[in-house]
Amino acid sequence: MRIDIITLFPEMFEPVMNESIIGRAQKSGAVEIVCHQLRDYAFDKHRRVDDTPYGGGMGMLMKAEPIALCFEEICRQTNTQPHFIYMSPQGKTLNQGRLREIANDYSNVCILCGHYEGVDQRLLDEYIDEEISIGDYVLTGGELPAMVFADALCRMVPGVLSNNECFTEESHFNGLLEYPQYTKPSEWRGKQVPEVLLSGHHANIEKWRKEKSLEVTRIKRPDLLKSND
Repeated sequence: MRIDIITLFPEMFEPVMNESIIGRAQKSGAVEIVCHQLRDYAFDKHRRVDDTPYGGGMGMLMKAEPIALCFEEICRQTNTQPHFIYMSPQGKTLNQGRLREIANDYSNVCILCGHYEGVDQRLLDEYIDEEISIGDYVLTGGELPAMVFADALCRMVPGVLSNNECFTEESHFNGLLEYPQYTKPSEWRGKQVPEVLLSGHHANIEKWRKEKSLEVTRIKRPDLLKSND
């Protein structure tokens, strides 16, 4: 999986994407994350990539041409046309199901990080395949959403985690929240680990986990149960 990121702040990604699980995945070759400085595709000496919106209004808009040139260069570098995603509060809210689909369907993904008041609509109409939001709120830029998306997507790529069960047993993968988990000691401040988990009886443990998963989902996110009906 290769992920290209078009951004005004590529340095924001280095301390996040080069560490821990994602950093190791890049070193092993399971994923490749490449950041592109959008200002490198500007024309004037100030390397401006924004301008005032037609019709008036507050703020500035990101211009179409630098983004288009950057994406076209990425297509040449990769000899493919990556699935082009714009991180936008107007997009569909990201969920585990969509992440699974993207990981299965595409080996190359490009992410555009927005800024200011947004992006020239002509660029979105011509180039963007999909708009994705990480929630119904607005941030100062698209870099943090892009990191969230890239991290969540990379975890779905074979070879990134030690075992597929690392994510298939987690919350949201199967439409339910994860069951409670415990570690040593078996008693902590008077509270005991559930006896079934100490029994070594795998069938009973599995049954308990499924029941608890349903119970936790019913209490914390009943909307997930309705969506699975």
